[in-house]
Amino acid sequence: MSDLAVKTPTPTPAKPPAKRGSSKVVKLVAWLALLLVMLALPLYLDAAWLKAGQYMMIGAVGAIGLTLLVGQAGQLSLAHAFFLLAGGTSYCVLAGPADDPRVAGLGLDPGLALVGAVVISALLGLAFAPVSGRLRGIYLGVASLSLVFLGLYLGQSAEKLTGGTSTGRTPQPFSLFGFPFTNGGPELTLLGVPFRQAERTWYLFLLLTIIAFVVATGAVKGRIGRSWRAVRDNEAAAAVMGVNVARAKAGAFAVSSGYAGLAGAMTVLWFDILKPDESEYGTYGINISIAFLAMVIIGGLGSVPGALVGALIVNGLPQVLSLYSADLGLFTGTGGDSLSPILISSFVYGAAIILVVLFEPGGLAAIGRRFTGRARKSTFTS
Repeated sequence: MSDLAVKTPTPTPAKPPAKRGSSKVVKLVAWLALLLVMLALPLYLDAAWLKAGQYMMIGAVGAIGLTLLVGQAGQLSLAHAFFLLAGGTSYCVLAGPADDPRVAGLGLDPGLALVGAVVISALLGLAFAPVSGRLRGIYLGVASLSLVFLGLYLGQSAEKLTGGTSTGRTPQPFSLFGFPFTNGGPELTLLGVPFRQAERTWYLFLLLTIIAFVVATGAVKGRIGRSWRAVRDNEAAAAVMGVNVARAKAGAFAVSSGYAGLAGAMTVLWFDILKPDESEYGTYGINISIAFLAMVIIGGLGSVPGALVGALIVNGLPQVLSLYSADLGLFTGTGGDSLSPILISSFVYGAAIILVVLFEPGGLAAIGRRFTGRARKSTFTS
């Protein structure tokens, strides 16, 4: 017995944490490279392309808010267009001049008015909590759709706030700490490129998009995101674990509404006018709610980066086609049977939704995770 040597099994070494750390470094470098590209684009693109990029960023902000609600918290909403109108109207009223007899205005600083528009939109979403807390799925979607028709009525009837459907109202030009994001103010030139309204608004929208992205990412990774996902997966189990289901649902709806309100304020700054819709299909109509839902589905439910890609496709494609159609002479017809950039884009992202639902329910985010996972695995094994 003493001659028998007991061989202690060699413990299997754990995977070094450097792999996980290196993947985070690679991801951080990729985001920083993308940020540098976005910062440099105004030096090389003309105003028309910058305008198209701004519209994509509006879609990105709104889509981030909706993917938190639909993908993370599991609540279907078709009311995003209503909160866009609420945010745009709130900004115009808060920042509008107080001495205009035609429309209401409080004369607040535009930066403060932008924050107020987000808060008011979030409070309106919170007011919908008694409904969102009781319903879910298609029933909640149908109930939220009623808000779009409510917004259509209020936009047409509350002319003191919106300016009415005939003329609308012009929003107060945005400025931050006295610096105007218009052609006025001090002249700025960088590398021979003058920074006018298009360039300045580009950087403003980029800043707002980055803030929206960082806040959403932090919420998803934190305690709030865990409570949302617990409610989404199983409300009864979430309640047993100590999650206040009603509060989690109300919070998700309020946060999503705040994001939509910010996108709405950006929309009136982009159009340089707040003009309520004359029908349920317009800037704040059913088609816009469906477009935002398409961004979320194409990008991947619950994925914040996926929302950016979905906005790039849904909001960016019509802008790109419009710019190229003018140069190439394509899709320029005006008749009832003509193909417009908006119609072509609707066909494209409609087909994209079908393909995603049939072949990749996780959306483009799942495809991206699969490719990055394979690349990371091949890197570590080589």
